[in-house]
Amino acid sequence: MKNFSTWLLVMFIVMFWVFRMIVALTSELGIDFGGIVPLDMTTEVILLFTVLLSLIFIIKRNIIGGLIYLLTYGLYFGKSLLDNVMSITSSGLTVGNSLNAFVALIGILLPVIVLIDLLLDRNRKLNPVDKKTDWYYKDDKYDREMDDRADKNNYRTL
Repeated sequence: MKNFSTWLLVMFIVMFWVFRMIVALTSELGIDFGGIVPLDMTTEVILLFTVLLSLIFIIKRNIIGGLIYLLTYGLYFGKSLLDNVMSITSSGLTVGNSLNAFVALIGILLPVIVLIDLLLDRNRKLNPVDKKTDWYYKDDKYDREMDDRADKNNYRTL
């Protein structure tokens, strides 16, 4: 995770995960959280643990983590977004429907952006280039000079 974009995406994933955890907790306790409610409480809890697993893979820059994240969030929030859009078109715009639709849209866009970031970063993971250290570690001429010089230094010890 050398990219700033990757760090930002992981932070957004964690913030959205904490937000979904708060939504699930307030829904379970019966507290109104601005009209935002989970679709299914059991699926929401399973989804919270699945995101933790996929977050580990995303941090390790594994494509499988991005695919799991996209698949789980796409299925869960895709249905939620479709239901909320249909509710908005049939019964009109309410605060609860619009907030749930906005959260579902974020829940779909975030995994897509994470997967795009993982796909763009594949080549850098396979062939990493770091200009700060490559001049030292990948320079055979410098290594040979250091080896020759090290052989000639015979210091006396007292």
